[in-house]
Amino acid sequence: MRTVIKAILTGILFLQLCWMHSALAQTGVRNQESAERQGCEVSLLVLGVAQDGGKPQLANPDDPAWRDSRLQRLAASVAVIDQRGEQVRRWLFDATPDFKQQLQHLDQYAPAEWPIGLDGIFLTHAHIGHYSGLLLLGHEAAGARQVVVYAMPRMDEFLSSNGPWDQLIRYRNIQLQALQDNQPVELARNLQVTPFTVPHRQEYSEVVGFRIQGPGRSVIYLPDIDSWEAWDKQGTRIETVLAENDLAFIDATFYDDGELPGRDMRGFPHPLVSHSMQRLAGLAAQHKAKVHFIHLNHTNPLHVPGSVAAQTVKDKGFRVAREGQSECL
Repeated sequence: MRTVIKAILTGILFLQLCWMHSALAQTGVRNQESAERQGCEVSLLVLGVAQDGGKPQLANPDDPAWRDSRLQRLAASVAVIDQRGEQVRRWLFDATPDFKQQLQHLDQYAPAEWPIGLDGIFLTHAHIGHYSGLLLLGHEAAGARQVVVYAMPRMDEFLSSNGPWDQLIRYRNIQLQALQDNQPVELARNLQVTPFTVPHRQEYSEVVGFRIQGPGRSVIYLPDIDSWEAWDKQGTRIETVLAENDLAFIDATFYDDGELPGRDMRGFPHPLVSHSMQRLAGLAAQHKAKVHFIHLNHTNPLHVPGSVAAQTVKDKGFRVAREGQSECL
């Protein structure tokens, strides 16, 4: 009997030691993550990875993401955070339909000391997934005060001349700040943003990507483009862009042709992920690893981490952007 009791007590002690080791290990991981975040004074945070309509998307009732929140994804957006001063400064890239959730996530990652807490919003273009979130700054919602919105000339004119956007300006919810192609905007010491035009549907505005230059690294944010070949004709090659920068979040709306059954995909010009990987296959591994595919349509199999498509991207040396992904600049 004593032998049995001794064995039970020994087992309990062993389990307690294992639990303590696990708890200490988890605490160590959290402390390490906290230390890494504190050591990174300027960073980029991925707030969304999906195409304009997010995932699941309207009129797609069979998408399992309706039933499993873990499969849901927000529209593509990133934020830049500067924690070098007494007050945290934050800039958002694109104001998506998921604006309020993304601002909440940003607040959890790097809290601001005043309502809204945005030093500026940079807009890529006038497609719904990239500017419609501005409405939540308006009189009927947040009632923001003069949030700076950086926009290219046609985008500026579109917002200024059309409702309901012009009301945001008249009520001083937002304050437009003009951008010019390839002209850098100085945000802070050793931190600047440069817009560059790209070929894509321009019904209401220009379409741009952004080069974000931090104290130590540069990042390309390019969620929408017609094709790399169309960009070639404008004198810019994606290979050169990758060679000259440290990271690139690039258009990956569709993985492959035929992804929209019954619809002619030529009406949705984007570089297919399969084609992008084929074109960039000859790059050195270090340059392939810079590519983070973003702006995934709800049909894109890259949304599923264990899919054949996701494994193919990994095997070929590329990456898929993740919500919550943080990169030190």
